[in-house]
Amino acid sequence: MAEALEMLKTFPGGRYADGTVGGGGHAEGILRMSAPDGWLFACDRDGDAIEESRKRLGAYEGRFELRRCNFSELGAWVPRGGLDGVLLDLGVSSPQLDWAHRGFSVNKEGPLDMRQDDRQVLKAVDILEHWDERELSKLFFELGGERHARRYAKAISQRRGTLKTTMQLSQLIERSSPGGWSPIHPATKVFQALRMAVNDELGSLERGLTAAWDCLRPGGRLVVITFHSGEDRLVKLFGRRLEKDYEIPAGITQDVPELRRPRSPESRWVSRKAIQPSAEEVEENLRSRSAQMRVMEKMPHKN
Repeated sequence: MAEALEMLKTFPGGRYADGTVGGGGHAEGILRMSAPDGWLFACDRDGDAIEESRKRLGAYEGRFELRRCNFSELGAWVPRGGLDGVLLDLGVSSPQLDWAHRGFSVNKEGPLDMRQDDRQVLKAVDILEHWDERELSKLFFELGGERHARRYAKAISQRRGTLKTTMQLSQLIERSSPGGWSPIHPATKVFQALRMAVNDELGSLERGLTAAWDCLRPGGRLVVITFHSGEDRLVKLFGRRLEKDYEIPAGITQDVPELRRPRSPESRWVSRKAIQPSAEEVEENLRSRSAQMRVMEKMPHKN
């Protein structure tokens, strides 16, 4: 989203982290706007993305550190409390969709892989092979928001052992679809759910929000761009917890007023509502139409 760098409040000499560097577009913008001596910590779990971004950022050599890892691991190598901003641009990247061999696309022939990090074992085909019909249905409904989850799960279970490629799966879903015109392919939500499960995307986000927040100094900003309602919900809950002037004791699962402990708020919303992409940006990049950006600023600690 074009407004991300503005919301990150990038300035010369600032120190930042891009936890989802991808092809390096945002990272390049951060380095340019923080010149001449700003610093960037950047990471991605996709090896192809790391190579692409390393080439793109070559002109800024000496001003960034690039690692292949999940952004949930930021705390292991980025100084705690030392950053002016952290950017997390979630979801699947355009190159991942465009490269057929990665298995993310519903309309390109490739293996049913969908791993963002090809060093991990679990692939999409493993889920299709080993999860039972009920588990698949729940997955498609909860992570994909698919209304016909049961229908598609049944169709897949009946073809167990024969689905090896993306086109075999997308064509099966298309044949099983109840019909009716739609601007998106009927297999889109199934593919989304599989990708999110393979890569534990919600779990990574839960851990990554905490890791990113711990890396910020007072006044630093956390900018998160989501493309899925479940991701956006996690970001909202995280921000709401930090902005409260009380905390709940460990082990208590409900907000019981009598058990609240007063404390200073840790965060404030820069924008109370999610920031949507402009019409111009959606026209230029249709994939941005479902993007939502939320921005939090770390409050100074008060004794």
